[in-house]
Amino acid sequence: MEGAGAGWPEPVVRVQSLSESGAATIPERYVKPEAERPAAAAAGGATAAEGIPVVDLSSPGDPATARAVSEACREWGFFQAVNHGVPPELLRRARGVWRGFFRQPMEVKQRYANSPATYEGYGSRLGVEKGAVLDWGDYYFLHVRPPHLFDPDNWPHLPPGPDLRETTEEYSREVAALCGRLMTAMSVGLGAGPSRLQEAFGGAEGAGVCVRVNYYPRCPQPELTLGLSSHSDPGGMTVLLADDRVRGLQVRRRGAWVTVDPVPDAFIVNVGDQIQVLTNATYRSVEHRVMVNAAEERLSVALFYNPRSDLPLAPLPELVSPERPSLYSPMTFDEYRLFIRRKGPRGKTQVDSLKATAVGGAAT
Repeated sequence: MEGAGAGWPEPVVRVQSLSESGAATIPERYVKPEAERPAAAAAGGATAAEGIPVVDLSSPGDPATARAVSEACREWGFFQAVNHGVPPELLRRARGVWRGFFRQPMEVKQRYANSPATYEGYGSRLGVEKGAVLDWGDYYFLHVRPPHLFDPDNWPHLPPGPDLRETTEEYSREVAALCGRLMTAMSVGLGAGPSRLQEAFGGAEGAGVCVRVNYYPRCPQPELTLGLSSHSDPGGMTVLLADDRVRGLQVRRRGAWVTVDPVPDAFIVNVGDQIQVLTNATYRSVEHRVMVNAAEERLSVALFYNPRSDLPLAPLPELVSPERPSLYSPMTFDEYRLFIRRKGPRGKTQVDSLKATAVGGAAT
């Protein structure tokens, strides 16, 4: 347990420590309201037969690829990317070095404990509301770009073995380059110029890149809690390397929760709130959540590709018309992400509130 200093409202408890204690029940702090529990959703009887789309990126410049990416972003907000150009060996290495970190003794991991000022480092909660119901998961969060936020002191250094920092930097470079290719396909699929979305992000060099490694320990009562509560991602785009052994990610689709079956060596890509805003809700961010497991731990690696944080973002002018007025007021990503840093994951509360503000303002 970590004290309530460093900006946290209460002592921070590592979920991995709770899991390894051998307790047969979870603390009350992790028990979700009945309507939010996985069992409640299953009992509701809503199912979806289809899975999220799978998009082949082997020909990224092909118009058919842009159409497939665009359709997935319009219809689902999620897709699995195969033949994406990132070497499978690097995916395995990235998983391996981070599994190694979470297997370190607690006193080693605690050297990198984070604070809510930036969330960078080893953490166990999102949001700073005292008494909030917590998620069953630990994580490690890192800034990769822009350069002024890159701080080597926040990166674990764990010799011997493959170098975690070197591997994570290589992984981030490769996946950020993939994000650039995806941004081009998304732009072409909108009927805009190929660089339009990237320009709105502040250009390739202006875009922000962060990595969060999620660790979901075994849970004695998985039917009562979640590894990560329902939310849409606040940034631009997320590229997820899912656990290669255990399922857990669920996507909300027409009122049902669809469990994702990861394709081997694929990435799971999803639209974030900022791309929803830029495209005037042509592409939509979608609620998703993570279930936990009684028998198996899970590890995933999420790379967040975000707009330059001080640029005001609003719907692209070419996507606004009298028939489709602007749904959102301008806001910077710095302003936007304060919500999740204070409140934690809360469905689509924030992006929907922006829409209400813009629509309300248009009516006055």
